[in-house]
Amino acid sequence: MADTCDILISGGGIAGLTAACAFASAGFDVICVDPTAPITERDAEGSDLRTTAFLQPAQQLLQQCGLWDRLADHAAALQIMRIVDAGGEVSEPRVVKDFDAADLSDKPFGWNLPNWLLRREILARLGELPNVDFRPGVATTSLFTRTAQARVGLSDGSRITAKLVIAADGRSSPMREAAGISATTTRYGQKALAFAVTHSTPHENVSTEVHRSGGPFTMVPLPDHNGSPSSAIVWMERGPKAQELQALPVEEFEAAMTRRSCGVLGDLKLASRRTIWPIISQCAERLNGERLALMAEAAHVVPPIGAQGLNMSLGDLASLLELANARREGLGDTQMLEAYHKARFNEIKLRVKGIDLLNRASMLEARPLRDMRAAALNAFYSIEPIRKTLMRTGLGTH
Repeated sequence: MADTCDILISGGGIAGLTAACAFASAGFDVICVDPTAPITERDAEGSDLRTTAFLQPAQQLLQQCGLWDRLADHAAALQIMRIVDAGGEVSEPRVVKDFDAADLSDKPFGWNLPNWLLRREILARLGELPNVDFRPGVATTSLFTRTAQARVGLSDGSRITAKLVIAADGRSSPMREAAGISATTTRYGQKALAFAVTHSTPHENVSTEVHRSGGPFTMVPLPDHNGSPSSAIVWMERGPKAQELQALPVEEFEAAMTRRSCGVLGDLKLASRRTIWPIISQCAERLNGERLALMAEAAHVVPPIGAQGLNMSLGDLASLLELANARREGLGDTQMLEAYHKARFNEIKLRVKGIDLLNRASMLEARPLRDMRAAALNAFYSIEPIRKTLMRTGLGTH
């Protein structure tokens, strides 16, 4: 006999778990499944050492679903976004520009948290909600839809009948493929190294992107680690060089990353293991199918620049939640899902394209092109209306 629910969420990553919290907090009966059990300890094997920066618009959504109070004490504020161009003959800053959140509001741009900790706190919140059933170790395997409902087969042999299926199951989404929705993928030949460091100079709540070639080197504030200032690092390079860096002995790697950072935070010391991830852009041809909504990486994937990835996903969630609350009787019907596609699709396409262009600019090898990049940064920063527009666009506000 099939279980029934209002909403089945395929995918228990940060986006899927947050969606489960949001819809359950709004009173919907939710089942969430994921083939992998979340790892919720920093130093456990397989833990996700990347971090997520929640930008200003995400705070209200996190408050609505009862998560913000759990996260606030663990978060590092992002007050200033600093862009450093180090594309000259030697690896040192030649253009440094600060984008200060105080120019827009009395709040920081956002707040940064480790992904493993996010999973821990979201799971704790799910445990407080009686109308959500999280099933780790279970994957979605089939999708059969009718006008009034969807039936989803699971890897444990059970079936779920739901009014709405939300695919939050990653860039190779089984539910997207089952619905026959294609996606366009761009491969850059890059990989990202992600890890945590301690450093001698306090970060003072400044998130710094250093651009030279191969991709940005990004340092995002974290709370102190063992009494020392700490940051999360995402170091993007062309694939072969990234693999070489991953294999370096610790002392050589620390020297290499300190050079690549231009020493802006002093000597960097590893405070975690190194993880490595492929970099792609991807966009689904549409965000809806019959009784199906795509969100997060099932809908769009972008390089880790400007904290856009998960914040785009939370934009998807906010739109879906608003439509679901407005149309409880029509949950998951054609009208609701077409409205969702219309609300999100064009903005997603623009952001994916914009981040693609930024990433390509950050990869530039030829010196004249790097000089043009530095000149463009100077020009954009110098014109106040453009500078503020860029900040608002990055935040997802208008």
